Amino acid sequence: MAVFRATRSLKGSERWKIAQSDNDLSVAGQLHAFACVLGVALTPEAAPKLAHLLGRANTDTFDAARAVKFHYLHKRPFQVAPGDVCLSAEGKAQLERSPDYPSAHSSFGWNTGLILAELDPKSGDAILARARAYGQSRVVCGVHNLSAVETGWLIGAAIFAMEEASPAFRSDLDAARSELEELRSAGKFKPKGCEVEAAALAKSPY
Repeated sequence: MAVFRATRSLKGSERWKIAQSDNDLSVAGQLHAFACVLGVALTPEAAPKLAHLLGRANTDTFDAARAVKFHYLHKRPFQVAPGDVCLSAEGKAQLERSPDYPSAHSSFGWNTGLILAELDPKSGDAILARARAYGQSRVVCGVHNLSAVETGWLIGAAIFAMEEASPAFRSDLDAARSELEELRSAGKFKPKGCEVEAAALAKSPY
């Protein structure tokens, strides 16, 4: 709760804006979040094989995180103490029906980061740093406790380990890797705003 209170001061900052953008759990939202570290801004339409891979992985991580959420039924920080969150009133009300622990967003983000680092190992460190920031955005946003985010990372890693044992996953991974290499070589999808993002993410928010 001390972290929750301290990070309310980030409201309106560039880091706050990134947290708002990271709230988009869709495959399109995740591709946007990782555009700068990948060096290519993709959409599900432009990269259908990669989108298919991430979509299936998201289903795996969502099911795992949801099972734990409704076992513990832990309250979100804004349900315990007053404080601004980076969502609309409607978005906040929706989250009140979903428990805090663990963070599904963080599970998705870390699992996606591990997948993308597997596809592009040369950029692995930057990709995983962005995946970590994706989870930290939930703390910045005020919608998850830090413990929920940290457990979300563990779930994302555990699911990735299981996925790697699947021949179907490995096949989809190879197809997505070839697609990503082709799209990057084409040089058509240049991300924007990367300097601002890098500056905002350079320092831990808590």
